[in-house]
Parts: sequence; structure tokens; C-alpha cells
Amino acid sequence: MTFAFMRRATSAMILGLVLATASALPSFAATIVTVNGTAISDVQVDQRLRLFNMEGNKTGRKGATDQLITEAIQMTEAKRLGINVSNAQVDEALLQIARNLKVSQDRLIEMLGQGGVSADTLKDRLRAAIAWNAIAEQAVVPNVQISDLELDQQAAARLADYQGFDYILKEIVFVGAGASGRTAQANKYRSSFAGCDSAVQLSLAYTDAAAVDIGRRHATQLPEAMAKELAGMNVGGITKPRVVEAGVSMLAICEKTQAQDLTFMKDEVRAEVGSGNMEKEAAAYLDNLRKNAKIIYN
Repeated sequence: MTFAFMRRATSAMILGLVLATASALPSFAATIVTVNGTAISDVQVDQRLRLFNMEGNKTGRKGATDQLITEAIQMTEAKRLGINVSNAQVDEALLQIARNLKVSQDRLIEMLGQGGVSADTLKDRLRAAIAWNAIAEQAVVPNVQISDLELDQQAAARLADYQGFDYILKEIVFVGAGASGRTAQANKYRSSFAGCDSAVQLSLAYTDAAAVDIGRRHATQLPEAMAKELAGMNVGGITKPRVVEAGVSMLAICEKTQAQDLTFMKDEVRAEVGSGNMEKEAAAYLDNLRKNAKIIYN
């Protein structure tokens, strides 16, 4: 299951990174809060606040402090579970941010420096995000379950009338550029179409046209517009021409039966429900860690 925390940890940098005026760092650091024995200094808060400013995060000093406290809690839990985040993993995450910004890693570090932010500040946040992702996979995922019965019920509820068919289809393709000209030929073909048995023979009357068997497809495997159009047609019907990458395409119905196939709907439901349950379970897990954390403000 794909987990979203890593994406959110980096998305702010990807979407909101702008230059800001650098200011001098203090020459000494004072501890302002201790989390499970880990000290968080005023320098760390100042650095995180500058990073927030570059991202457009308006939660201020309290938001920066709270984020550092959360990360300290996450890193404590990672240590308890034997999870270690390597420098290579952090460097790869930093490089991915640079790629998403379409700049080099050196340029990204330079941009941070222009905002008065050290690269280690961002790396610390990435390290905690990677650690939390690993914690979630190890400690949260096993508790996120959805029964087959629930999957079947939710998938069936989503199945529309037009999605209750199984087809054997043949695609007729008019290859090449010039969509208007090819569409006119496809419409002429369509007006003469008399069923799948003669589809190939009919295509021979046109240049760069082919009738290709694409086999069995359930309606849930097809684009919505296509499934709706096919649902209103009988065996021997052929869809309106559609411009595709190869040229112009039509689908012909060789066989059509009433059939409920929930496979693809269940995959969709599983992903959505699983992701939602994962978010809830992870949030509850973190809340519990926070409640049991020893947080001392100086």
C-alpha cells in the first residue's frame, strides 16, 4: 500500500519554494524544549521558521516548534522499532525534490542558503518523514484491514447500469494524421458495417485501415464514455469514430452478455478505503505517541 506521508512532507517544498532574504544565525543555541530526552534549540526553531517562510507556511514560530516536536517523537519511535534512516535515503529524497523543481541539487541548496536555511534543516525534516513512513508500514499497515464482504458491498454499490456488461470487441483503426479526413472515411465504413464477421474484408477497401481483435473486455475496464455508448448498442453495433494517437478508432461489438464483474471496482475501493483507514490509524498512532511523550518546555 502506498503511503502518503512522504509525499506531503515534500510537497510544500515542491509547490511553495521561493527566495527569501537571509539573516544572520545566532552564534549559540539555547534549548527551548526537550522531547523524550532530545533537545530542540532556538536555532532549530529559527531555521524551521525560515523554511516555513520560504514555503509560504503561515503557522509561525509555534507551528515550527510543533513540527520539530512531532519529528522528535517520530524519531524516538523509529529508534524503538529499530528503524534506521540512512544518509543515502535522505540524499535521494533531497535529490527528488530538486528534480521536481527542475533544478540541480546544488542549486536547491543554494536557494535554501539564500533564504537563510541550511540544507541540514530540510534533511532533518526528510529524515523524520522517511522514518514515519517506515513506522507506518511496520506498525500501522497490519491494523488496516477491509473485509472481502465490505469490498463486495461497496463495489456493487458503485456499479452503474451501463457497467453491467461483458463484451468481445473488435477495434477498427484508420491510421494516420489528418483527423477530419480519416473521420470521414471512418464514418463511411461505419455506415456500411454489417457485423464483426465482415469487418476485416470491409477494411480492405480503405487505405491504412485495419480491423483488430482486442478480445474480451468488461465495461468496468473501459472509459466511462465508451462504456455508456456500448451499453446502448446491440451485437453488431459500432461506436462513433474517436480520434486517438494512431489516427481514428471505432469499437465493434462481436458479443455482448449481461455480467457483473467487480474486480476493477474492488481494486478502486480497496485503494480508497485502505488509504483513508491508513490516514486515520496513523493519526491515532501519532496522537498516542504524543500523549505518552515526555515533553519539557524550558
